[in-house]
Amino acid sequence: MSPTAAFTPALTSRLPQVGTTIFTVMSALAAEHKAVNLGQGFPDFACDPALVNAVTAAMQAGHNQYPPMVGVPVLRQAIAAKIESLHQHRYDANTEITITAGATQAILTAILAIVHPGDEVIVLEPCYDSYVPNIELAGGVAVRVPLTPGTFRPDFTKIAAAMTPRTRAIIVNSPHNPSATIWSEADMLALQDLLAPTNVLLISDEVYEHMVFDGRQHQSAARFAGLAARAFIVSSFGKTYHVTGWKVGYVAAPPSLTAEFRKVHQFNVFTVNTPVQHALAAYMADPAPYLDLPAFYQRKRDLFREGLAQTRFKLLHTEGSYFQCVDISEVSDLGEADFCQWLTREIGVAAIPLSAFYGNGFDQRVVRFCFAKQDATLLAALERLQKL
Repeated sequence: MSPTAAFTPALTSRLPQVGTTIFTVMSALAAEHKAVNLGQGFPDFACDPALVNAVTAAMQAGHNQYPPMVGVPVLRQAIAAKIESLHQHRYDANTEITITAGATQAILTAILAIVHPGDEVIVLEPCYDSYVPNIELAGGVAVRVPLTPGTFRPDFTKIAAAMTPRTRAIIVNSPHNPSATIWSEADMLALQDLLAPTNVLLISDEVYEHMVFDGRQHQSAARFAGLAARAFIVSSFGKTYHVTGWKVGYVAAPPSLTAEFRKVHQFNVFTVNTPVQHALAAYMADPAPYLDLPAFYQRKRDLFREGLAQTRFKLLHTEGSYFQCVDISEVSDLGEADFCQWLTREIGVAAIPLSAFYGNGFDQRVVRFCFAKQDATLLAALERLQKL
């Protein structure tokens, strides 16, 4: 009997437009050319040793088996207390807080829970690169509405025009990646008024909530009753505590939304790392690490901006997050993507083109740097950039 020839059956891709992300491409290019990597958004410095010690203590205390599907109670209680303290909205830890494997999983789970085939979800471009693929995996249709070029402010006339009877949700991100802008109280009130007569849900991506500068205040959807009643609020311990590799986040939402969220969560993740949850709960007993974070990152922002001022880059405002956008028009005639590759190869600093955050590759001659780096890393990058 002759052996049967082995072959892999062909399949139709669920995400035919998705290839290697710009972050992977630029990080690989940075490594190849030994460039200072200010592209991908993660810190290159250590977290607080006390937090690592808390994980060890949790492991040694025997917290090494499955936790409750929705997250360990002490962590959910700590999150509810924090939100109430900061935003004066009390979430029930049992029915309204769920621990997730990072914010990206939280967003996907929320979308899978609420979006049916053919439903529309409004995304405001430029936007984080997981939003649209998440919507498409749910069988939904992403409706792209641009933030105002140059200022990246929401245009509520355009948002209203994009809403139809098929609109299921809108995704809002503040502080914003990649533009480093924040939504004001007036913006949130305008969104609340716009959504009030509709059944449209809100996914509020607030992972940079503790990085808001110059005395400004983060306007969480939790602060607005009309938004909180229809919102999945997403945040990330990775961003707040400099532990992006731990991939732990959470979602706060009303009971009926949380119930649907948890139906999906239990089957796509089930639950999240037990000792890390206990460690985070213990660490949250002291609010100083997140209350001091704005000053911590504002100092890095100011150091980086002072150095960039010695170049021909035009600096855009950085109101929040740990990103700095610059206009390259006076530096190069190249488009954003080509400029970022040239900058990595020839100058030795990696950045990300804003065009990567638009579905149509809109090029407005703006690139994004990440300043969540050691001072020595920023100074090394600035020394190279000042050659421009």
